[in-house]
Amino acid sequence: MNDDSSIVRLAAILREETERLRPGDRLPSSRELMRRHGVSPVTVSRAIGRLAAEGRVVTRPGSGTYVTPRAARAAGDPADLSWQTVALGDRVVDDTGVAGLLTPPPEGTVPLTGGYLTPALRPSRALNAAAARALRRSDAWALPPVSGLAELRRWFAREAGGDVAPSDALIAGGGQSALTHAFRALAAPGSPVLVETPTYPGALTAARAAGLRATAVPMDRDGVRPELLAEAFAVTGARVFFCQPTLHSPTGATLGLERREQVLAVARAAGAFVVEDDYARYFTTAPVPPPLVALDTHGTVVHVNSLSKVLSPSVRVAGVVARGPAAHRLRASQVVDSFFVARPLQETVLEFVGSPSWSRHLSALTGELTARRDALVSALAARLPAAAVHLVPRGGLHLWVRLPQDLDEDAVVEEARRAGVAVSPGRIYYPAEPPGPRLRLTHTAAADLPELAEGVRRLALAVRRAAGSA
Repeated sequence: MNDDSSIVRLAAILREETERLRPGDRLPSSRELMRRHGVSPVTVSRAIGRLAAEGRVVTRPGSGTYVTPRAARAAGDPADLSWQTVALGDRVVDDTGVAGLLTPPPEGTVPLTGGYLTPALRPSRALNAAAARALRRSDAWALPPVSGLAELRRWFAREAGGDVAPSDALIAGGGQSALTHAFRALAAPGSPVLVETPTYPGALTAARAAGLRATAVPMDRDGVRPELLAEAFAVTGARVFFCQPTLHSPTGATLGLERREQVLAVARAAGAFVVEDDYARYFTTAPVPPPLVALDTHGTVVHVNSLSKVLSPSVRVAGVVARGPAAHRLRASQVVDSFFVARPLQETVLEFVGSPSWSRHLSALTGELTARRDALVSALAARLPAAAVHLVPRGGLHLWVRLPQDLDEDAVVEEARRAGVAVSPGRIYYPAEPPGPRLRLTHTAAADLPELAEGVRRLALAVRRAAGSA
């Protein structure tokens, strides 16, 4: 009889025995079960493990195995896992702000939410070709350098600009992973972190999962307000500020050069780091100031440049630029967490960005983004004039829309779902109470311009229904 059948047989015997015993009764010891049934210690352990998973028994190390109360293990009932709430404590990892952005909408629903390009806008064929070239390399499956391939680090350093050196760059597994490492490395659990308000919900989630307390710093149409940033540093004692200075999500604001310099001066005066999420640099043809890291000469900025949004959600590759002890801690955080980014993925990205496909993709993409942004603005003006667009950004993926104050945001989102259009509620972008009903509308998730227009038509219907039920 093989081991699996022995486990099944012994589990069946013990299952019958638990039915005869009373709750709290002790099962025979492992040694006795081995002697009685002629089985190995592994068989006994696995059979008892099956009963424990069914909620029939509980094991107490050093004491034995005991029958659980029958009410907790009625036939067909799942195991009672409520004990875990005590073991896990009161720390919560809340993914609600980002899970919805990653969940594909139901069939027939027009997506006006999400942070990635629709399949038609992705350079899939060129990526496939780059992957094929990468995998033909003799060392494609070899162990990569822990900090990333030297040529890929050099490319990210050039993209950052200024005096950034390849040795300052670390290859991380996407922007979200980079933010998680940055928050863990730069701030101790329980400490404050400053964020723009509103801000990217993925950053809020990562900061909170690291045990940090997010504190809001107000923005205007030109981005974060430096005088209020200085006040927030003074009041909270924070040593980290997270921002998206170019085509901020969700508002679309871009910090001008003067404000960028002011932000750096404020952070330096506070002895604080600035985590710069430069995810949207490739989403515009309009001139934008250099990244904060290119202006930084004090090691103030930790710069993140992710390729997942501009290429494909599965291209989980980002370049992180940091200097000094902060760079060492970031590298150590990644090594402890995941060792390194898979070499075939790094090689594929290196092949792609080093080929003419990269510039062709950016040229085609920015033209399409402009057309989609303009189409969304026009459709909102025609179908939903009561919704005020915060600003028409120079590029990017989204519009930030303010709804009439008397509307209930949750009701609008629910009515939109019923009408067959998915939208992103504004409340998930705020670290504290939102100032009123808002929506972030994405123009890159719809299949084409007609579907984008249909999405706005359905949204307008949802808003009218929500207003009628208010």
